[in-house]
Amino acid sequence: MEYLNIFFQEIYKIIFLVIPVLVSVAMIVWLDRRVWGLVQKRKGPNVVGPFGVLQSLADALKFIFKEIIIPASANKVIFILAPIVTMTLALVAWAVIPMSEIHVLADINVGILYLFAISSLSVYGIIMGGWASNSKYPFLGAIRSAAQMVSYEVSIGIIIINVLLCVGSLNLTDIVLAQKNIWFVIPLFPMFIIFFISALAETNRPPFDLPEAEAELVAGYQTEYSGMMYAMFWLGEYANILLMCALGTILFLGGWLPPIDIYPLNILPAPLWMILKILFLFFLFAITKAIVPRYRYDQLMRLGWKVFLPVSLSYVVLTASFLVYFELLPTKGS
Repeated sequence: MEYLNIFFQEIYKIIFLVIPVLVSVAMIVWLDRRVWGLVQKRKGPNVVGPFGVLQSLADALKFIFKEIIIPASANKVIFILAPIVTMTLALVAWAVIPMSEIHVLADINVGILYLFAISSLSVYGIIMGGWASNSKYPFLGAIRSAAQMVSYEVSIGIIIINVLLCVGSLNLTDIVLAQKNIWFVIPLFPMFIIFFISALAETNRPPFDLPEAEAELVAGYQTEYSGMMYAMFWLGEYANILLMCALGTILFLGGWLPPIDIYPLNILPAPLWMILKILFLFFLFAITKAIVPRYRYDQLMRLGWKVFLPVSLSYVVLTASFLVYFELLPTKGS
């Protein structure tokens, strides 16, 4: 009976994690479109609900009731599994994201490795969807996405090493608490910039949305999808964007910590600070999409391998040298 109670407690925790993430995805889609509207001097969604906030709900209902069409030549099992895998992995990754010291589903000691493993697996959903469609444009989109995500995961991994050298722990809560005196965005500002750009490429956001470039590949790996299966790709993509914003907040912006430990900033709830910082990073994502033109694919690959990789590797050497020279390397238990 005790094990059954523990099981149901964990189920409740998972439900109370997944529902806010899905609601947040709906809200940031609305925010995304409103930002584009403002940049382009138009209103954006403004009809369904006050200020158009229910537009995402209306879109979701539309997708639910639309017919799901599976191409006759597609590998049906893998075709159906692809969006499920994409959305599931995007939601599973949130298990280790701490909104405060106590608001976290799984406060594991290898949180960074867990996130890195999940993000590496997320490319499989896109590859499965592109290959199983048995169509040229989805297949080209899947190939592009695989190469792009693998390339930029390398630079993100090396950037994270800089932070881990300063903290001495793979635990995400420890990383936040290590920034009580100074946020890592200040000493590691070049790494923050590269992380932000790499996160755009990792989540297939403009100007790096080559896997679904409308002018070349119609909708890339999503071309043959319709109805709720298309919406699951869409949900997974935005959940991943929010995840990268949350990871950037934890690694560089002090997580739930206020910028200055003074009244009244220090009485605001910790999760509120975390949410505000995530929204700030997402606003930068949205602005980038609205104002930066799309890169060519060769430019994208060149930027990752010939610029970001050497710079991030050099910064690891500089960070390690600085910490050793000034005897600042964190010790176990510090």
